[in-house]
Amino acid sequence: MPSELRLAAVDLGSNSFRLEIGIVEHQEFIRTEYIKEAVRQGGGLDANRDLTPEAMQSGWNCLARFGERLAGFKRGQVRAVATQTLREARNRDTFLARATKVLGFPIDVVSGREEARLIYQGVANKLPASDEKRLVIDIGGRSTELALGHGLQPRKMESYRVGSLVWSQRYFPEGQLSHKHFQKAQVAAAAVLEGATNAYQAANWERAYGSAGTTSAIGDILVQAGWPADKIDREGLDWLLDTLVGAQEVERIKLPGLREDRRPILAGGLSVLRALFDLLHIDTLEIAQGGLRHGLICDMLGERDATSDLRDTTVERLAIKFQVDAAHARRVGEVATALYRQIYPVPQNGQRAQWDRALRKLGWASQLHEIGSHISHSDHHKHGAYILSNADALGFAVAEMHRLGVLVLGHRGKLRKIEDELGEEVLRMQLTALRLAVILCHARRDPEIQNIVLRRDSQGMLSLRYPSEWALKYPQSAYLLQEEVVAWQKTAWPLECQED
Repeated sequence: MPSELRLAAVDLGSNSFRLEIGIVEHQEFIRTEYIKEAVRQGGGLDANRDLTPEAMQSGWNCLARFGERLAGFKRGQVRAVATQTLREARNRDTFLARATKVLGFPIDVVSGREEARLIYQGVANKLPASDEKRLVIDIGGRSTELALGHGLQPRKMESYRVGSLVWSQRYFPEGQLSHKHFQKAQVAAAAVLEGATNAYQAANWERAYGSAGTTSAIGDILVQAGWPADKIDREGLDWLLDTLVGAQEVERIKLPGLREDRRPILAGGLSVLRALFDLLHIDTLEIAQGGLRHGLICDMLGERDATSDLRDTTVERLAIKFQVDAAHARRVGEVATALYRQIYPVPQNGQRAQWDRALRKLGWASQLHEIGSHISHSDHHKHGAYILSNADALGFAVAEMHRLGVLVLGHRGKLRKIEDELGEEVLRMQLTALRLAVILCHARRDPEIQNIVLRRDSQGMLSLRYPSEWALKYPQSAYLLQEEVVAWQKTAWPLECQED
């Protein structure tokens, strides 16, 4: 690894967008620059769960500024993720299309559990080495993430739709602060978070840590008021509640240590934190230095070790959970990747990383192509696609899981159901390789493919050739291949299939 490798992490949160840049020396990340902008995108969702034009423009403007700062970075040096607001937004694809262009790098929308994993990872790697049982809490603008783990390893993660921004808007809409308002907000937060009571109870952890926005903001206020640094206790929360009620209105809050961008959402965040203290019997919450961005950095450092990828483990766990036939999945995967390599030989022009990613996704889709069989044999591709498109899969972005879902949905049957996706050439080639592999492995035994040749011409059209002797030996396979030709003839990308 170069002595000064640069890495950058971008966090598109509901309250703020953040950019962290640093260098890596001897596997240690050293921050060199940090930029935070209070975009408040989480407040820009309308009644239909669409981002308003103003909210989108504000986000684009911020990301354009981040993009200018990231000029010169390579793709593998930057990771950008979006959280709850874009998980909810129905028009997120519209926002992301332009956001990706102005930032200059892909933006992954991560699931709630994946966000919790990244937060835990970021917090744990900033703490002294220990095997202690940890609870990590992150109260964001529109969601709250909880994670339990031992040392550096997260064990259980969850995300709840309750946050400082949305709770401030919902329960303090006029900026009025009273015990009645706080009571309603806290009861409502407890109702959403009640599902965490058993899994995250105090018996399951030794120390509790709070990450990022709300806990840091409250911690800063308490320190200025004379409480110990780096921790929050019940007495401090009670004092802060009484102080806010005494102010009566949000605009009249005057507290040393309170940043102006936090003033409008402090009451909502305090209500959620107090609910967590009560539900999980927390006496003291330690303020952590790490968070989501640092989790992203840890992932990027880990990805430089090509032997380790959390996504492999996730795929294996899904396959086991849904009782996938592992031997057949391996068989299909080997054939599919062999065919894909014929279409796209190993590149020699610096595109190896992209080629590797496409091949790995094809392998995962092959491993999971029968994941829906546990629900239905005849429609397992439909059920499998639904499972993958809606699963909280650790290590995967939402878009990655959707792509796997498309491949699983399209691996059999008519192609009309995924017609809109076929325009992307790499996906089309992955899908063709997978469909042909499923056909060649239809007897659920290792097929003879030594003399089967799949070629792609300069226009992206495919042709498959196989010996006539092979067709005589395996007439059912040859018949299914001809049926596949018929299926592709109904698209804009016909498949040619000939005997030699």
